[in-house]
Amino acid sequence: MTHHGIERMGFAMFLFYFTIFHSMIALVALAAGLFAIAAKLGAHVQRFWTPLFLVAAVATTATGFMFPLPGITPAVATGIVAPLVFAVMLIARLRGFAGLWRGVYGSGLVAQVYFLAFVAVAQAFTKIPALQAAAPTLSEPPFAASQAIVLALFVGLGLAVVRERRAAPALA
Repeated sequence: MTHHGIERMGFAMFLFYFTIFHSMIALVALAAGLFAIAAKLGAHVQRFWTPLFLVAAVATTATGFMFPLPGITPAVATGIVAPLVFAVMLIARLRGFAGLWRGVYGSGLVAQVYFLAFVAVAQAFTKIPALQAAAPTLSEPPFAASQAIVLALFVGLGLAVVRERRAAPALA
């Protein structure tokens, strides 16, 4: 095996483990985000879910840009939008969640978790053989229907979070 072959193999191995690391962070962010949304909706869950979500979601976004990318993918598109939403959420936190900022923060939280769910569904359709067969180009009806269901769920959660902010002063 040549020196370049060894380098390529080493890079492939690094990329394999880095992908696992990135995927695990993303799954932690997704799960923690769902708990953070539940907390915003008044569920009695531990308060550490929100900071865990924020740290894991930022790490997911940051590590996502470390992959060699073939172009704009659904993950790249959400990775570009996510920091903008984080910035608005930070402004809401700095403003003390006063007035509309509480709803802005809650909406941002739901949007960030939606981005993770959107990418998770897209990744599932590219990695799971049965799903890949059902939608090999991600433009087929099974993929569109799956994403529509996920979007509808998160729109419902977003509306609930915005309504909840009017009713309860507590913040997760």
